[in-house]
Amino acid sequence: MKPLDLPDIHYLRAAEGWFELGDGGEALHELDHISPGEKNHPAVLELRFEILAKKCQWDTCRDIAEVLTRDAPANAGGWLRFAYATRRATGGSDQAAFDILHPVFEKFPGEPTIPYNLACYVCQLGRLAEARRWLKEAFAIGNVTQLKMMALSDRDLEPLWKEIPLIEP
Repeated sequence: MKPLDLPDIHYLRAAEGWFELGDGGEALHELDHISPGEKNHPAVLELRFEILAKKCQWDTCRDIAEVLTRDAPANAGGWLRFAYATRRATGGSDQAAFDILHPVFEKFPGEPTIPYNLACYVCQLGRLAEARRWLKEAFAIGNVTQLKMMALSDRDLEPLWKEIPLIEP
């Protein structure tokens, strides 16, 4: 990904600062100053997504993430954001999120968040055996201790909470 040029990089950094301070409105205002040719730069879109996700503007987040997956398909984060937002957007569902993320699983073999999220989606769909398999995959790729701790507090995986300590990579 090509870095932003001046002055756009300054606007992006200012937006990041405002966002870290909890002022999404000022952060968006800074992003509005970025030159038209750079508004779809992945770093700009990722920050805009994060700001709007805090505001639960899932339809817009879905649209932003879709652009990310189109323009930067080699970035796992874009696919994760696309599935996450699609699940929450108008007309979205766990199945729609699964359908976005499942085809790219093999494209990102070192990204444990993908099988972890796939486990969440199928667990919510009542496909518990499949959820166990996806969790096992995530545990094999990532830090099993951290992932198990996260899974044990993730409401999406509540139907499996008693089993999670027993799932081995």
